[in-house]
Order: sequence, then structure tokens, then C-alpha cells
Amino acid sequence: MKYLLVASLLLSAAPAFADLAPPPVHLPEAQPAPLSEAEALKWVQQLDDRQRNSGDYKTNVYIERKERNKNDVVFEAQVFRRDADDKLMILFQAPKAEKGKGYLRVDKNLWMYDPSTGKWERRTEREKIGGTDSRRADFDESRLAEEYAIKYEGPEKLGSVWTHKVTLTLKKGVDAAYAKLVLWLSTTSGNTLKKQEFADSGKLMRTTYTPKWAKKFSPSKKGDVWTPKEIRIFDEVEKGNNTTILLKEQDLNSLPANLFTKAWLESQSR
Repeated sequence: MKYLLVASLLLSAAPAFADLAPPPVHLPEAQPAPLSEAEALKWVQQLDDRQRNSGDYKTNVYIERKERNKNDVVFEAQVFRRDADDKLMILFQAPKAEKGKGYLRVDKNLWMYDPSTGKWERRTEREKIGGTDSRRADFDESRLAEEYAIKYEGPEKLGSVWTHKVTLTLKKGVDAAYAKLVLWLSTTSGNTLKKQEFADSGKLMRTTYTPKWAKKFSPSKKGDVWTPKEIRIFDEVEKGNNTTILLKEQDLNSLPANLFTKAWLESQSR
């Protein structure tokens, strides 16, 4: 009986002893093996494919603009995409002065609509969306492998995280906001964590961080679509200016057929 009592006490005490176990040791992430040029191209192609939906896409966007010596401004907008036709629409809803303003990308042309004048104006890829540090490409599907030549730079640590560093140079005849991009791709997720964008002159224009991504199943694609949840953009020309973009409530269901038209966007401000 004495031995049974001791055994019972030991068993009942086992959880307490387990609680005293040392915490797990997190070993530093090992340096990844370098990629070949062909492998680096596949990584960028995969990045494009993961962000592309064969059907439609809609998300609510909140944009906070910070400029030196000015009050911060927060914008609200909706972004609509039809990746199969390379169509994009951005419709601003707030603040009041921007409500009804919109951008429409169709047939590789970017148009801006101003409801105060009722006029459409063609814009370049360098257009600051809503006067913020954002560009059209920040909201559109990814076409990096199609628009840029890829060069692998090697593994590089970004803070405590290992990445694959890749340089992209704009192909001839392609219209894009920047002539050269440098990407830091997570070795675990494959997503872009950091991006630097350079002008034709080689001057650094923007540095962008994308710390959060969302994954959602697409019925039309029959696979997952990855989209940024948070984008932090730092203006490297006007130091101190930066823009934060939050993308919420992504919806991959079909949109109305007539949505990607000038007439539909104009009707939203009436």
C-alpha cells in the first residue's frame, strides 16, 4: 500500500514537473543555398502566379499619407481587378474631397477621373495614386517576370530573416513606373518582404516593405491567391514622406460585367 501511495503521488505530480521543463531552444535560421539563374526566374514567376487570380478581385483599402510639415491624411478606397483582361479600377470613397475620384486601367492605359470637373485624363505609370506615395502597381496583379529581366544576387539576411536578393531590369518597350527593382524574397514563404525601386538614372526612388500577406482560396483559379495585407512605402526623394496601405476584406467572387468602364465609375459620383 505504501508503494502504491508513492506511485500515485508521483503520477499526480508529473504535470508539475513538466511545467518546469526548460523552454524550447530556437536555433538561428540556416543560410540558404544559392539559387541558379533559372531557379531565381522560377521564384519570380511563382511570385506573379501566386498573386494572380483567373477571375475577379475586390478589396477595401485604407491609405495613410504622411508628409513633412503637413497633417496626416487617411484615404478610403475600393480596388477592383479582372486579371484575365488586365483591368483595374480604384474608386476613392473618403475623405470627402476625394470621394468619387477614380482610376481605370484598360488596354494598358491608365485613366484618372475627377468628379469635380467630370473629365478623364490619361496618366503615366509614375502617377502618384491620390497624391500618395503609392503607384498603380501597388494595387494591381504582379507581372514582374513578364516586364523585367531577372538577375540573382545571392542569399542575404534581412534583419533576422534569410532572403534571396534579386535584381530586375525593365525590358525594352515595357511601360512601368521604375527602370530597376531590387527584391528581397522570403526563403520560407517566397513572398516579397522588401523592394527598392530605381529611376532610369539609377537614383533610388522608393523603398517598400510588405510585412503581412493574406492567402485566400479562389474558386475560379482552383487554388490559393496571395495578396499583400500591409504595404509600407518610404519616399527616398522627399525624405520623411511615407505611405501605409492596409488591404482588407479581399473578395474573389465575380464582379458585374460592366464595372470596368468609364460610365460605371462616373455613375458612382452622381
